[in-house]
Amino acid sequence: MNDNEIEVGLYEGLMTTRAIRRFTNEPVGDADIERCLAAAVQAPSGGNIQPYQFLVVTDRERRSALGELYHRAFDRYEPAVQRLVPPFPDDVARRRHERNWAMSRWLAETIAGIPVLVLVLVPRMAMAVTDDDGEMDVGPVHASVYPAVENFILAARSLGLGTCLTTVIRIHEAEARAVCAVPDRFEIAALLPVGHPAGHWGVAPRRPAPTLTSWNIYGERRR
Repeated sequence: MNDNEIEVGLYEGLMTTRAIRRFTNEPVGDADIERCLAAAVQAPSGGNIQPYQFLVVTDRERRSALGELYHRAFDRYEPAVQRLVPPFPDDVARRRHERNWAMSRWLAETIAGIPVLVLVLVPRMAMAVTDDDGEMDVGPVHASVYPAVENFILAARSLGLGTCLTTVIRIHEAEARAVCAVPDRFEIAALLPVGHPAGHWGVAPRRPAPTLTSWNIYGERRR
């Protein structure tokens, strides 16, 4: 184990890896990114096709350009989503919501300065297959991409690095692809900012699994 790695069990890592949006100025080594990528490609994908590509952006000017696009996208996205937020059941829920959006805005305003930005690319393709009876929908290509993203996130956690899954840059995807000369045949499935966390890991507030789980028949809950 190198100096950056932290002792964390698999289940603890799964339970406590949360979105990190505030980072220190400490640099991130290429070797650590390469280890995260090695873990990412071990994720399952349909037919083991591994449809993704990774683009690691460390160049200051390109990070700045992507950061400007991300900030602009967030400025458009935030008010549109906020209009859809239902009334809060209590002050605790309201404050939690406000904290989450404050951290999201912090990321938008500072993302250009984060040491590494990883673009996850996916070709514009369909996974459907056909036979004599017609087309069979076996799911979108993205179902074979996001497991790799999660593996990357968990590997980063094990190395003491923070990140979070973001997609808002898709609002300006064509411009973002142009920054890094990404061919038109790809789309951006995710942008992962990677750095040393200024915050901490912990169990994030989530709806309890039993409230989202049915057994045998939809709506049949176990207490």
